Amino acid sequence: MSSSIIFRRPILKIALFAGLFAQGAAAFAQNAPIDLRPKSPAPASKAIQNVAPPPRVAGQNAAETLRAANAYFNSIRTMAASFSQQGADGRHTSGKLYLQKPGKLRFVYDKPSPIDIIADGTSVAIRNRRTAKQDLYYISQTPLKFLLKQQIDLSKDTKILEIKNEGKFALVRIEDKATFGGTSRIKLYFNPEPFTLSHWVVTDPQGYETRVELAQIDLKAKPDSGLFRINYERLDN
Repeated sequence: MSSSIIFRRPILKIALFAGLFAQGAAAFAQNAPIDLRPKSPAPASKAIQNVAPPPRVAGQNAAETLRAANAYFNSIRTMAASFSQQGADGRHTSGKLYLQKPGKLRFVYDKPSPIDIIADGTSVAIRNRRTAKQDLYYISQTPLKFLLKQQIDLSKDTKILEIKNEGKFALVRIEDKATFGGTSRIKLYFNPEPFTLSHWVVTDPQGYETRVELAQIDLKAKPDSGLFRINYERLDN
């Protein structure tokens, strides 16, 4: 069965990578693991403004935290993990995450969701197994550069907005202007001992937040290469 394949322009946003794209194709509106239907505009006070606030760096350990964050991401070659996601509407979803650098990632949502999200190093596909349709997006505009790039320097590849301790976590808040639909802001929460990524919160250009929490992280996993394969011609049921 032939699939419907459409490259979307940046003006449209989708909830990529467990909630990192926020809205998108009507074809997936009823069955997506998060609400992909067009949302009402966020209040002006909530939407992200074009001008970022000056960066706030708390404490003498800010530089050390940034170095540790960069070192952590750059040490990752592969990953397998469980994830749980909470969307802006309060809806919870879960599934498995697989990563192979550079640029390859797969989110497999638990049933009854029919959605697969696949990055093959070049493109990102949001695929609906039930309707046998998929949309394609350019990988360069995902806000998950911190996971996908072979080597990342958060201070150069993104804009650092804040580094501080928040509860038991070390928080690095960044801004990325090259994401779908405009500017996204991302809060990265790290466990201090050992220094590992706990969860992230993405605020999309409209001001809506999505939280993704990781568990059972395996950095020695060797995901099957077939997990990251996008079929550009056909989509089987």
